[in-house]
Amino acid sequence: MDWLLLFFLHPVSLYQGAAFPFALLFNSLCLMDSFSTRARYLFLLAGGGALALAALRAYAVLVFVPALCTAVLLSSLGPHQVHRLTFSFQMSWQTLCHLGLHYTEYYLQEPPSVRFCLTLSSLMLLTQRVTSLSLDICEGKVEAASGGVQSRSTLSEHLCKALPYLSYLLSFPALLGGSLCSFQRFQARIQGSSSLCREPSLRALSWRGVQILGLECLKVALGRMVRAGAGLDDCQQLECVYVMWSTAGLFKLTYYSQWILDDCLLQAAGFGSECAQWPGEEGYVPDADIWTLETTHRIALFTRTWNQSTARWLRRLIFQQSRGWPLLQTFAFSAWWHGLHPGQVFGFLCWAVMVEADYLIHTFARVFIRSWPTRLLYRALTWAHTQLIIAYIMLAVELRSPSSLWLLCGSYSSVFPALYCVLLILLAKRKRKRN
Repeated sequence: MDWLLLFFLHPVSLYQGAAFPFALLFNSLCLMDSFSTRARYLFLLAGGGALALAALRAYAVLVFVPALCTAVLLSSLGPHQVHRLTFSFQMSWQTLCHLGLHYTEYYLQEPPSVRFCLTLSSLMLLTQRVTSLSLDICEGKVEAASGGVQSRSTLSEHLCKALPYLSYLLSFPALLGGSLCSFQRFQARIQGSSSLCREPSLRALSWRGVQILGLECLKVALGRMVRAGAGLDDCQQLECVYVMWSTAGLFKLTYYSQWILDDCLLQAAGFGSECAQWPGEEGYVPDADIWTLETTHRIALFTRTWNQSTARWLRRLIFQQSRGWPLLQTFAFSAWWHGLHPGQVFGFLCWAVMVEADYLIHTFARVFIRSWPTRLLYRALTWAHTQLIIAYIMLAVELRSPSSLWLLCGSYSSVFPALYCVLLILLAKRKRKRN
């Protein structure tokens, strides 16, 4: 299980921690009236460039090029063209980079560079910001730079107009991780007066630090159990269910810890939930709602809560724009955005089917399950089933390779999604007959 090393020696945490003092410095400088708006943009942009060079080295070019090209497109295209062209360019660039990973893993049969994997992660986050910004311009929430720049303007005027876009796309608090921040919120934070800026709450940051420490301790303990036990390749019958659950638990603890650390960095820089709210801006949505994720008995609710800012972004970008089969299109795009590895394609399509089954099962249960003891039993069973199905999907998505996917599908763990598939078919037929 070489992939375990990536979780215990996660490089993102190292670089996010190194950026923390600079986030505090930025917030402190924003309290000073002499720290101008342009200086704030330049500080975030320079910090993002430095962090990219430190973390990604030569691969930083793969992030700088699409960011610069997007800034040019945003500054030259009209509101009705900008989203379609920027979306096409960004996803094409990201797909080419993912194909490079496919070539390394599946053709050369070599482990990919950790820095290249970090670059792909940064590119995926950049795609979120690019498409969110282009949608804002297309919908009229943000004024297009092309509307305020004359054709005869000097190069410096064009650069000044593009500076907010570049700073937003390459801002160091969000370069390697973090909840998606809208351009409206970003701009309002930068352009707000020093009286609106607040120092980060030491109590809130300390509490997040305690949470991260607790999650890391749990991760170490669970990691030892996973490494000491059998793997998917040598587990037997029901033992495979335990292997699936414990391995998925390790993945979830890693995500929770990283999301809270990313949230700390955004809070320290003043982009978190505790900063002042401005009219018309989108509210801050943290990615980690651990209580809901671990206690819900609804796959649909888990889906909306898992990585919340990304779920909201996918809903706006794909689900609300789709005319037919919006759920399937959303999960298919999510597989594309993640890189189209075999396990990811299978996992996300399976996830879409499970969400659809979840809707029908719980709609049926609300009508026919009435007594509270039966409801309590139903909730307990569906909670366990939800957690096991999510563990199954998570292993398929994270392990990615065809060999790991084959082992997972051939294990006893496949019984849980298969049961939901059968219920989906039966309840869909029943619903069609009633209609």
